[in-house]
Amino acid sequence: MRYTELGDPDCAIAQALTVVGDPWTLLLIRDVAGGTHQFDALRDGLGISRKVLTERLRTLVADEVLEKRLYHPHPPRYEYHLTPAGRGLLPVLVALQDWGARHVMGDGALTATSTDDSAETRRVHALVGRRLPALELAGPSGTLVDPVATDRAWTVLYCFPGAYAPDHHGHPPGWDRIPGAPGCTLESCTYRDRMAEFAERDARVHGVSTQRPDQLAAFARHQRIAFPLLSDADLRLTATLRLPTFRAAGMDRLKRLTLVLDSTRTVRGVLYPLNDPAGSVDDALALVDSLATGQDDREAAHG
Repeated sequence: MRYTELGDPDCAIAQALTVVGDPWTLLLIRDVAGGTHQFDALRDGLGISRKVLTERLRTLVADEVLEKRLYHPHPPRYEYHLTPAGRGLLPVLVALQDWGARHVMGDGALTATSTDDSAETRRVHALVGRRLPALELAGPSGTLVDPVATDRAWTVLYCFPGAYAPDHHGHPPGWDRIPGAPGCTLESCTYRDRMAEFAERDARVHGVSTQRPDQLAAFARHQRIAFPLLSDADLRLTATLRLPTFRAAGMDRLKRLTLVLDSTRTVRGVLYPLNDPAGSVDDALALVDSLATGQDDREAAHG
């Protein structure tokens, strides 16, 4: 990497800002992390001039935050992808989003949910129609798992803040006083008990948390949960879809929400905010039924 001195040469914050201090830079990393890789798509999405975009991309490649990948040989055209250093910035993006939502756009209160009319809620519901790029999350055994079941008609991804086995004391003091945080065990166990109803609808259920894989594995064993609980501890899924988070006990945690995706990895339905953990399972079943009925109607109309 090349660095330009800014302020104290021994201060990591100052030196990091020489790479990512420009607002366009973090927005570019945000969009590349979200699956936008080509020059024109980045320009159109950000409303940035060609000159400024060219300069920022050149700098990020030189700083080894992005890498170029040839996708069209004649004339040569390139996609831009995050390097390991670039992926190391994902927690920075998530922290900045959380800080902005809480302290700039919100009232500063710590919460694991939102209101129906908030900007955060609108952003989450705008995911409908968005295609999730190929990525993998760590399963309970540490093996990497695609969070989307492409061999099923539907995938239900329910995101939850944190659930622990009794010998894993992970909930921080005051957890019960954080709006929307309690109820993860009840939610997961309700999904467990109603798994046959999702199977009847050709839907696979995956739980997602930012907890470590071993914590999720211990919880799954204790509660006899057979479906995968996936770890997004590196915040890759969270940053890709800009999912809402809150920070508690020194870690970024997903707020409770549910996504329904089809076999093409496209988000077809969103449930957020969810203030009733057990009732969210009924809501997910109803959403799958609604989407399946709509799909049948479209196929009949084109038949």
